[in-house]
Amino acid sequence: MTGPLHGIRVVDLTAMVMGPYCTQIMADMGADVIKVEPPAGDNTRYISVGPAPGMSGVFVNVNRGKRGVVLDLRTEEGTEALRALIATADVFIHSMRAKAIAKLGFDYEQVAQINPGIVYTNCYGYSRRGPEADRPAYDDTIQAECGLPAVQEQLTGEANYVGTIMADKVAGLTALYATMMALFHRERTGEGQEVEVSMFETMAAFMLVEHANGAMFDPPLGPAVYPRTVAPNRRPYATKDGHIAALIYNDKHWNAFIEAVEPAWNSEEYATLAGRARHIDTVYGLLAETLVERTTAEWLELFRELEIPAAPIHTPDALFDDPQLAASGLFETIDTQHGTVRLPGVPTWFSRTPGRVRGYAPELGADTAAVLDELGMG
Repeated sequence: MTGPLHGIRVVDLTAMVMGPYCTQIMADMGADVIKVEPPAGDNTRYISVGPAPGMSGVFVNVNRGKRGVVLDLRTEEGTEALRALIATADVFIHSMRAKAIAKLGFDYEQVAQINPGIVYTNCYGYSRRGPEADRPAYDDTIQAECGLPAVQEQLTGEANYVGTIMADKVAGLTALYATMMALFHRERTGEGQEVEVSMFETMAAFMLVEHANGAMFDPPLGPAVYPRTVAPNRRPYATKDGHIAALIYNDKHWNAFIEAVEPAWNSEEYATLAGRARHIDTVYGLLAETLVERTTAEWLELFRELEIPAAPIHTPDALFDDPQLAASGLFETIDTQHGTVRLPGVPTWFSRTPGRVRGYAPELGADTAAVLDELGMG
């Protein structure tokens, strides 16, 4: 066993994607993650295709390497088993609403009585400190409230969600780093603590990294928007035979491009980064007029020669055969009871404690008996 979290036990009562993505990374990094599900199972088991009932692709990916336990927390036997499990854990993480987890008898105060040193992470839709506390939330609704569809409308002319469950995944990564910071504090002081991570607050902060812009100042110097990212002409460029992504942005890249291509529209107005920023949509439009004149391969060859960031347009399917990802070893192939599965593995690298995919996702309740035996509960 390797991984920087080897020896850490995580009791995981999360469902869907935000919490399970957080704990999936913990499992990849060596933690013993025990996924506790109700008798019906995590809904994510049933939301996409899979090799067997209850083993959808989404579920398999975000729950790989975990041990699966079914406990009915509406019964005394179920709550007794969970209390025994908590006593052995370093981390307790859940994604229930505050009222629901308290009703079951497992809010922070109750869990800390069992295990004072535990790190207890709440994964919520909205912070308990605001008026929206206990409102249900999903990726689509959080995208809407944090401004993503409005930004997409500025970019494309139509309000749209982005084509990935960004709020779930960004919040999952935030829950991971918050939990790790609390564990780091515990390692130094011995103190456990409660952590709260909410999707809305997380995504608001995430969106405002660049979009806060002029609105941060008092008085405001402009609206909360970063103009470059919402310029209507900011899109993959059409070429003679397809499309290409390219960012001819800083002065070094711009000057190299102008010298190599000598476009007729070049002028002093666009000679500096500040000047181009003032006219960014116009600049994107002028570049589009030029890039359509050559093939994708011709532009890629030139841009790589000039060290200008550029890439072809790929589909997600193409990632499975990408030579860079193959060489860096991102994908891991494992043999399972459902056949061979190729998983996108650990994207980080450690010289001494590398992570890895530690196994397939558990079938519903697959490890209940073994875990209860470990607890001496039969």
